Amino acid sequence: MIHYVGLDVSQKMTAICAVDAQGQRLWRDQCGSTPEQIEVAVRRRAGTEARLGIETGPMTPWLVHELRDRGFDIVCLDARHARAALKMQLNKTDQNDAEGLAQIMRTGWYRSVHVKSFDTHRARALLGARAQLVGMTTRLSNHIRGVLKTFGLLPGAMRGLPFDRRVEALLTDRSDVAPVVQPMLVAWRQLREQIAVFDKAVRVLVKASPVCRLLMSVPGIGVLSVLAYVSTVEDPARFRRSRSVGAHCGLTPRQYQSGEVDRSGRISKCGDILTRTLLYEAAVVILARIKRASPLKEWAEAIARRSGNGKARVALARKLSVILHSIWRSGETFRWPEDPATA
Repeated sequence: MIHYVGLDVSQKMTAICAVDAQGQRLWRDQCGSTPEQIEVAVRRRAGTEARLGIETGPMTPWLVHELRDRGFDIVCLDARHARAALKMQLNKTDQNDAEGLAQIMRTGWYRSVHVKSFDTHRARALLGARAQLVGMTTRLSNHIRGVLKTFGLLPGAMRGLPFDRRVEALLTDRSDVAPVVQPMLVAWRQLREQIAVFDKAVRVLVKASPVCRLLMSVPGIGVLSVLAYVSTVEDPARFRRSRSVGAHCGLTPRQYQSGEVDRSGRISKCGDILTRTLLYEAAVVILARIKRASPLKEWAEAIARRSGNGKARVALARKLSVILHSIWRSGETFRWPEDPATA
């Protein structure tokens, strides 16, 4: 008989509960939140044929991969779906949550979540660390500008000079302000150096990936956007239709329909924020910087004339996510229209 086991994981302890095919509780216990201790507890009480369920969380990738390597059939559950079912419980405890997860596994009322590989998580961590440093650099430069404005010093937009050189030029004869701004400027330079290190690491990863090089044939897609997209999708076979990727990235409008009411709202903004942001920036590049004519750009420009630039950029970002998935599956590069002069 197959048993269903729910794991409610915290940093130190994991609550475990097993139920049979009829939903009767067999046992529940606690153990340390390590694969070794979970394996011992489950094998001793539920056997090797047990089906395990665990919610999405910070420790989920590590535990799922480790337990799968130990031969367990474990499913990662969407935390939002699990939370909706667990709200029906009167008492909120770790033990009750573990039993609720086991019952969800038994009934099949869940949405399984794809658990990415460690290589993909390393790529995501690299992009996330770079994004953090970029945000810190922006906040620091804005603070430096604010301090300088207080004393009537405006860096402005001196063409040909980087930000730190402009600030140093303003501080030449201002010994009263320099002790405040110089330490921040040193930190700004160090952050920029570390961002350059991350940029180099991103380029190395992209250069070593045939998929990334293929997808970069699409206009507007650079090393950051392609690595974010590939690490988000990871396996194109996860999506039966290419248009589903747009919804996965949170670029499709929300819908509310009940009775005679049926309305569409703003985009859902679910999924990965960084990937959605970089696809939006790629759309901006296509509309503002790429001069070569293409049906893709003409399509977005028609939306801009009809509904405004904002909606056109979002629609183009969603279109890019669909095109990238289609190219990934087919293995063919992006086809530009033939130049009439050479056709």
